[in-house]
This record gives sequence, C-alpha cells and structure tokens, in this order.
Amino acid sequence: MARGALMIRSPKGGNAMKSRISRRRFVQSVAASVVPVALVPGKPGIAKALASLGGGAQAASGNAAWKDAGVVDVSRSPFAKLKPVPVRAVEIKEGFWSKRRVTNVDSSIPSMRDELVNHGRMDNFLRLEGKSTAPQKGPVYSDSDIYKWAEAVGFVLQSGDQPDLRAKTESIIREVVAAQEASGYLNTYYQDDRKGLRMQYDVQTTGHELYCLGHLLQGAIAIYRANGDRTLLDAGIRFVDGYLLPNFGPGANQKGIVAGHPEIEMALIELYRTTGERKYVDLAGYILQGDSRIPLRQQQIVYMYCGIPFTSRTKLEGHAVRAMYACCGATDYYLETGDKAYWKTLNMLWDDLNQHQLYVTGGVGARETGEAFGDPYELPNARAYGESCAAIGMMMWNWRMLAATGDAKFTDVIERALYNGINSGMSLDGRTYCYRNPLAFDPQGDSSDRHAPDGKIRNPWYDTTCCPPNLERTFASLPGYFYSTSDEGVYVHLYDNSVMNTRLKDGAVKIQQTTNYPWEGAVKIAVSPTAAQEFALHVRIPGWSAKNTVKVNGEVVSDVRPGTYLQIKRRWSAGDTVELSFDMTTRLLKANPAVNEDRGRVAFQRGPVVFCMEGLDQADKHAGDLVGYTAKLDGESKARYEPDLLGGVVVLEHPGAIAGGLTDAGLYYTANSGEKLTESPATLQLIPYYAWSNRASSSMQVWIPYRYS
Repeated sequence: MARGALMIRSPKGGNAMKSRISRRRFVQSVAASVVPVALVPGKPGIAKALASLGGGAQAASGNAAWKDAGVVDVSRSPFAKLKPVPVRAVEIKEGFWSKRRVTNVDSSIPSMRDELVNHGRMDNFLRLEGKSTAPQKGPVYSDSDIYKWAEAVGFVLQSGDQPDLRAKTESIIREVVAAQEASGYLNTYYQDDRKGLRMQYDVQTTGHELYCLGHLLQGAIAIYRANGDRTLLDAGIRFVDGYLLPNFGPGANQKGIVAGHPEIEMALIELYRTTGERKYVDLAGYILQGDSRIPLRQQQIVYMYCGIPFTSRTKLEGHAVRAMYACCGATDYYLETGDKAYWKTLNMLWDDLNQHQLYVTGGVGARETGEAFGDPYELPNARAYGESCAAIGMMMWNWRMLAATGDAKFTDVIERALYNGINSGMSLDGRTYCYRNPLAFDPQGDSSDRHAPDGKIRNPWYDTTCCPPNLERTFASLPGYFYSTSDEGVYVHLYDNSVMNTRLKDGAVKIQQTTNYPWEGAVKIAVSPTAAQEFALHVRIPGWSAKNTVKVNGEVVSDVRPGTYLQIKRRWSAGDTVELSFDMTTRLLKANPAVNEDRGRVAFQRGPVVFCMEGLDQADKHAGDLVGYTAKLDGESKARYEPDLLGGVVVLEHPGAIAGGLTDAGLYYTANSGEKLTESPATLQLIPYYAWSNRASSSMQVWIPYRYS
C-alpha cells in the first residue's frame, strides 16, 4: 500500500461495508484523490504529471513491491484466507503444462501479434497519431484485443525476460499511449467522428468503453508487475482519474454509469490493490450496485448481467462471459469489504453453476443466441456454445472463491475447466483457436457458430478475437495458480513438475513436485525449508479420486478424503517428502436425467481429463459421423500412453458395438415388433477432449450412448 493511502476496511468477519455506497461517501472519496491535470501526449512534463496521478504505484515501485504480487493480488485483502504466490516464484518444469507454455511463448503470442497488426488493430491507434491513413477496423471492443495480448506478455515476462518480445511490446505500448487525449480518454473507436457518442447511456450498454478500459488496466498491471514499467499503467490511471471519476458517478454534476460488459469492476479493484487508492473500490462497488438513472429494459439487465444491484441476482443467466466477469468483480469486492450480502449471493450463484449449468468439460454457456446460459440442465452437446472466454472467466471466478475460503471444491472446478474446456481452446501448435467448444461436432453440419463459418471450428483469426489472447494470458499466468500461502502454511492446488520458492512467517521454503500427472496418479513433493520450521502443508485430494494414499517420509497418513485439502502439520526439515497416489481408474459418468441430451449416454474421465471419440480413430470408418456407436456400460476401459500422438497423450480403449443397417430401418419402426438393427462388436478409441480437431477434419462426441452386454 502507498504510504499515507487511506485503507477503509471492515473488522474481520464484520459487515461494516454495505452493498450500497452513499453518494456523499463516493463524492468525498473521489474529490479527495483526483488530481486535475491537462496533458498533451509527448510534451515535456508528462512523466512528472502522470507520476502524481499514481502515487500509490509509484511508491510501490520504489521498494520493488511490484515483484511480489500474484495473478490476483489478495495479499492484503482482509477477507482472503489464502494469499497468492507470484508467477515468478514458481517454475513449471518439463511435463504436461510446460509444452503448452513453450508453445504459447514461441508460437501463439508472436503469431497473434502478427494477426492483430495485419488486421489493423494497431492502425487504429496509429491513425490518431497521424502515422496511418487506414480507417478504423474491427468491432467496438477491438482495443481490448491489444490489451489482453499485452497482459499475456506481462505474465510471460514475470516468468523470465524475453528481450525480443519485451521490446516489441514496449513499442506497442508507446504507440497506444501516444493516442491518449489530454483528458485521459483513450478508446480508438470513440475518437474523431464518434467522439460525441462517448459514454452516452445507450452506448454504455453496448459500446464496451469500460470493458476496454478494464482490459487496459489489467494489461498495464501485468506489465508493471513484470518489470516495474509504469508506462501503460500511468495511462490507465490517467483515464480513470482524469476522465472517468470526475464525470461519472452519483454526484449531482456527474452522469450515470453502467458496465455494459462487466470487466471494469475487477480491474478497478486490482488497480486499488496496486496503488492503495480506495476510490477505485468505491467506484467498482457503485457500478456493481447499478445506477437507476440509466433506463434499462429487463432483457438488457439479463443479457448484460449488470445494471441492478449484484446482490439481487438469484441465478446465472444472460451472456456467459459477462456473468462470469461480474461474479469475478463481485468476489473481488467481497474480498476487500466482507459484505455478507455479496457473499450470500456469490454462493447462491456458484451452487446454480455447479448444479445446473456446468459442462463436464468445465465449459459454460449453452446457447449460441446471446452466447448465453440456458435454463437449468439445458446443456446441449453439438450446439453447446462453451466459449473459451466463458470457461476462463469461470476459472477466474473460482480462483477468487478459493482465495476467500480455501475450499477444494473450487479448485476441482478450476482443474476441470483448465484441463478440458480451456485447454481445448488453443490448438496444439498454438496457431488456431476455438471460439466455441462444443461436446459433439459434425464437420459436414451446421457449426452453430457465427464466428466460425463453413464448419471450421479452429481458426487463426476471428474478427471478435477475444478468445485467443485470453487463452494466451491464461497459460502465461499458470504458475500463479499452482500454490497459495496462508497464516498456517502452504496450499498445493495443481499438480505438475514444478518448483516453488516462497517465504512463510518463520523463513523461506522450497516446494518441488515430481510427477507424470495427469497421465499417472503418483506425485512426490519435496519440502525444503532453509531451516527447520513448523507449518501446515495442505495438499489437495481431487474430488474425482475415490481411492487415495498419502505418505509423509514413508509413513501412511490417515483420514484422506476426496474433494478436500489434507492438512499435514508438522515441523518440516530439508529432505522431508510427501508422496501422493491418486486413483486413475477410468470413470464412466452419467448426467442428471434432467439433462435431456445426455440421457442414456456416458462420458469418460480419467484423472482430471475428459475424453472424446473422434471418427477418424474408429476402426469402422463408414460410420465417421459416430452414429450407431455404443459403449458397454459394464465393459472395462484400457489406457495406454501414445508418446507420438497429439503431443503425447493417453488413449482409452473401451468395448462397445456399432449398429449396422441404419439406413434400412426406416425413419420409424415399431418398438415392440421384435425387429433389431444388426450390430457388430467394436472397440471404441477415445482421446483427451482438449486434443480434438488437431488432425484431419472429423466428427467428435463426448457423451456416448451406452448399452449392457
């Protein structure tokens, strides 16, 4: 926190912060902290003036505190049980995730930069600087693509310097900041001839101005936490302090404000965590409670998932990404204020997610229309939308809920999404992406995706290109999700070959994992404090693992329960080890009978990985559309590792059958007539869902009809 910054916090467990922020309090907060400046980009004195706008962050950079922040920096949040471990404190060694991360740095991020430049995203900024004559290109939210890409780079640089990538990013940032107006406003779509439309009430609902600002702030913070570079951060602070706060809010001389697409709320609170300026929390809270001066139709309130008090929400609905981002911002607000009404609402919404809306792959969002949640149990397969951004938003929300509680149920959801519905979003070569992630696919049929014409599910570019840089920032930030600390000790959330170095209250400690997870269930954890010290090591026992063994220095530990963190409290010394063994038996899952499309079907899961059938893997190629295949419910799956297939994956074989004579049966026939379709034994071949559509075009399905022998 900046020296002298006012920190207003409720007592632990109290409810001093209510969901409504009084107009007087909000105006006083803003008036006390806004620095009125008028600056011209590129003119002398700009650095000094901008520094005065961000005193909290400037003070932090003086003592290098920026190096210690996690992905979500709840290290000083009074209602966070868990504290983050910085990305730079964790090294992911060679294993499952290292492949994705190398591809991300070597292929995805550089090629996406080229795509962004080639499709005019930087011309939009250069035009305003007189360096390009190209017209405005892309949708209203196009600026955010640059900011998310920069955020991905920021997380990459937190793991280690990449000189060429850093230099190219610094050049882009300079070009972005040079387009900023003297008022602080920065949005290429609403400059020049569209200037008069800025922040008009009808534009706020659809124009994504605050959405773009939110991503600017998050990208700026990631860059700042990588190397202390304030250039983009100062621009973001100037936008908020110079333009937004003086003009929008509850004051008599201010205009109303609505997020339109939630994102700004969590960005503002992360800006508070970076600068110590409480006014950003207050503004986020004001946006979360809604502004009655902006007239909204019920359809807008549902779709945008904002505009009314967040605490009045009772279910997940509307645009899935908006809803997930709103939940992220609301959880951030709770973590800083302890508002019990928010916590009650958040848990109600999480129960709705887990009981009614979550795909087995960890995806969310059932409908193409509105990219939206459906009714309870409405989880179609081929027409599943499952946008990559929505799965990422869902993971981000669960990460915040985990920080508040230390409850393993949130980590189980994170893992499900990460290995499946998120990992599927980027191709194995890192150059094509899924906007949507269905659970069944026919390349000859309707893709049900307005962003992917001609049935192509993976593409190098989308004009709405939110998902690719979102995936890139997720893989780049991944080390920051593996571990947390608490007053009691260390939490181990995810499993892969990794080394974490951190400090606890009694000294430094190193945690090292050795494993072949997720293909094998054995994990060895070496605990190495610099000096012997007592603390608790909390290791997650996944909810999917029915039988588990935990040993500490060879001695078996009792009371190991799935879906919990096992607390191992002792005096640790260098050389101590914890050995975990998880149940890697392939599980055949059934859905709730209310999920109509999955009735009579099973899905295959082994460890955290969900599997699927692709037509090109099946011996009977004439049924390439996968119609007619059934799995024997009482059959036994066999797993084998194929090092040369799809980057190295486990493949499942399961006994089943393939029906013949499908075209001869007629469209309908009498159920009790005794007629049967001919069928032949078949061995079903399944690959991990995340790896589908990385070879030749083929049909795919996750949920497979079953039969008994």
